[in-house]
Amino acid sequence: MRRSLMSFATIVTVLLTAFSLLAQQKGAAGTTGLPKPPEHGPTAFHGAPNTEPNRKYSDSPGHPNVPHVEFDGKWNGHDTGRNDPHYKLDHPFTHGRFTGGFGPTHIWHLAGGGPDRFWFGGFYFHVAPFDIAFCNGWAWDTDSILIYEDPDHIGWYLAYNMRMRTYVHVEYLGQ
Repeated sequence: MRRSLMSFATIVTVLLTAFSLLAQQKGAAGTTGLPKPPEHGPTAFHGAPNTEPNRKYSDSPGHPNVPHVEFDGKWNGHDTGRNDPHYKLDHPFTHGRFTGGFGPTHIWHLAGGGPDRFWFGGFYFHVAPFDIAFCNGWAWDTDSILIYEDPDHIGWYLAYNMRMRTYVHVEYLGQ
């Protein structure tokens, strides 16, 4: 009985590791046929916060009217400052910290859900309520995303959608 239990535990561990690796595509940036993702997340914002209601994010013809990353790596829309009430959490990191890897060497493939709860590689997240309209058009079961740390909003991460070149604030919900 004990030997069977140990074998079962070993098989479950191997399968969970395999599923995690399948959900993640490590490799050189830009090898997926999608535009090259940002090399790093935004830097901490310094300056007067942009508090304009109903602001426009489309800074050039053809650019989306949601927070996005420019081809030169500038994070358009990440300029509301550390004290933005939309991203204030009373208990940051309630479910722990995401440890799956950040940036362009950790490409994740969405495996289901929606803005309220989505997952990949056994990791679960949800989109900040203020950002839900910014992820219209995301394919929650197929899009490739990258996770970046948010230097301004404690407890939040930034999920960058490679196909859309847009991003939203997400909170880690655990494994």
